[in-house]
Amino acid sequence: MDVPDSPTTTSLHSDATALTAPTGHPSTLSRAQQDSPTYKILIIGGSYAGISAAVNLLDLQRGSQPRQSRESYIHQRQLPKHNIEISIVDERDGFYHLVGSPLALFDGEYAKKAWIKYQDIPEMHGSLIKHIHGTVTEVDCVEKKAVVIDRITKMRMIQSYDILVTASGLRRAWPIAPRAKTKDEFLSHIVHHTTSVEGASRGVVIVGGGAVGVEIAAKLKMRIPKLTVTLAHSRDKLLSSETIPDEAKGKILELLRDTGVKVLMNYRLSQITDEQMSDGLHAFRLEFNNGMQMVASKVIHAISKSVPSTEYLPASALDSNGYVEVLPNLNLAPGTPNYQDHFSAGDIVHWSGIKRCSGAMHMGQLVAQNVHQRIIQKLTGREPTMRDLEEFPPMIAVAVAKSAVAYAPQTGVEWGGDVLQAYFGDDMALSFCKSTMQLGC
Repeated sequence: MDVPDSPTTTSLHSDATALTAPTGHPSTLSRAQQDSPTYKILIIGGSYAGISAAVNLLDLQRGSQPRQSRESYIHQRQLPKHNIEISIVDERDGFYHLVGSPLALFDGEYAKKAWIKYQDIPEMHGSLIKHIHGTVTEVDCVEKKAVVIDRITKMRMIQSYDILVTASGLRRAWPIAPRAKTKDEFLSHIVHHTTSVEGASRGVVIVGGGAVGVEIAAKLKMRIPKLTVTLAHSRDKLLSSETIPDEAKGKILELLRDTGVKVLMNYRLSQITDEQMSDGLHAFRLEFNNGMQMVASKVIHAISKSVPSTEYLPASALDSNGYVEVLPNLNLAPGTPNYQDHFSAGDIVHWSGIKRCSGAMHMGQLVAQNVHQRIIQKLTGREPTMRDLEEFPPMIAVAVAKSAVAYAPQTGVEWGGDVLQAYFGDDMALSFCKSTMQLGC
């Protein structure tokens, strides 16, 4: 059993370089709060897992049920008074709905909704939580301090913590994920991207037949029916890297072709060159390893390998591919100093199953419960009642224009307009995610 730690107390502790509370966040606590221990929770990453961890932890601190939990949480009575301070460090100035990227790329109005600035999320205006717009470059798990580079000032700051939650996700290339760090910059990229697509007189080629490539091709053809849209994939089946039945892959191909998208299988791109055509317009010449060539006005790459954003963590916390090694309770695996005070959630975690937003949100709420249990252990010395994460079976849903294909072991392969509504609704699951996390915006 761990003995209670000495938490961060607001009356005694100060960081080496203090971080200023954002506007609207009180920088001082009441006298009663100052006399109580305050536990600093640092969350790295503000996407599905990071936001879920934060909002569910707020519920638990208030004595409420965690909003996303499927099971009741039993609060312990007569706990010593204590406070928490949650800091979310994120490179972006808001939550971005990554699932909606295939639609946001071609719909400026939807793009405005898909990026929700932290200042527009009601929970972020409370006294217990703040957003730091910056990048974590290093974590010292022994001293429990993180190095943060401020997005605006570029200043190096030290952020101390009592408990760390890493939920920084995967680095994905544009246009699969935004390269912008602010909403305004993102929307300007969308305007430029949309304009270039609408003027693509020689058509658009999407390279890569994974789920994102399929969804981009289908959404583009649906929004601009007269546009020639081609998807080129290097293998003989779409979604070739996913462990789902061939029936699902075949149905996705069938539905995609039904939208009018031209699908080229076994076309591996070997070279692309920028040329000026006889009409004076620029176009791209694509050469494939089977000897075939084609010309297009625009090429969208949907094949970039996603890389875990974990370079700030010690090597002891990572596997050979950079994913975080965790215990079933989402503590870092033993071997990292103070591993019981370090948790991880979301796509950066080495775990079974296909990376999905629902899985990341589930991991976030589970981490919140276990962080709360760890705080109780620090306060009282009692053994925590941690919850373990179950294994994720291979599950997927792919939106194909006005239809969708879904697979789960318990239901098998399903497709149709009703499947699209069940998994994505009318807005690529944006409303579902906002409702699940109860963002209130």
